Amino acid sequence: MDPLLIDGPADARCHLILAHGAGQGADSSFMSAVAHGLAAAGLRVVRFSFPYMVVSEVEGRRRPPDREPILIETWLRVIAEQRAAHGARQRLLIGGKSMGGRIASLIADEAGVDGLVCLGYPFHPPGRPERTRVAHLSGLHTPTLICQGERDPFGSREEVADYALSPSIEIVWIPDGEHGFKPRRGSGSTLEQNLITATEAVLSFAARLE
Repeated sequence: MDPLLIDGPADARCHLILAHGAGQGADSSFMSAVAHGLAAAGLRVVRFSFPYMVVSEVEGRRRPPDREPILIETWLRVIAEQRAAHGARQRLLIGGKSMGGRIASLIADEAGVDGLVCLGYPFHPPGRPERTRVAHLSGLHTPTLICQGERDPFGSREEVADYALSPSIEIVWIPDGEHGFKPRRGSGSTLEQNLITATEAVLSFAARLE
């Protein structure tokens, strides 16, 4: 596995493990901005790469994501390793960008983590609103925060309003944001502001779990 990217104090009361999306790695500008913002506020943030992304970075060419069982296995292994290294004294949150957050949502209850953070959840493929990825979200027990762009093509504010989601799920809408939270020019928001909005939402969510 690719070396972990770690930000924030090792003795932080709250640890957050983040996985990347399908097309960009753990060191993407989006992942880095969120991780650095959270770490600056006192969280310990651990980023990891799925096996296909490790190979992609070595080969210098894009590869399709691993099959879901491999993604799940990787997530569970990283959680176990972090628990073994730091014990159970800290609050442990998991999540990630798009696909990384979706896979985390599949195993959050099983893993017994304290919270789940999804940054741009892929409710459906772009242009295919009938192919939803929400069935398991109706019965999710883990306290969950979803930060979602208002005009995300993977699930806009209007579309998500029709889904039957678990009461454990809180959604924070990012103003005029698309999947990476970038707003349109003239919207009154900037990408930097939207990333701060998402970061502050995660910090507030984590604080409520303590």
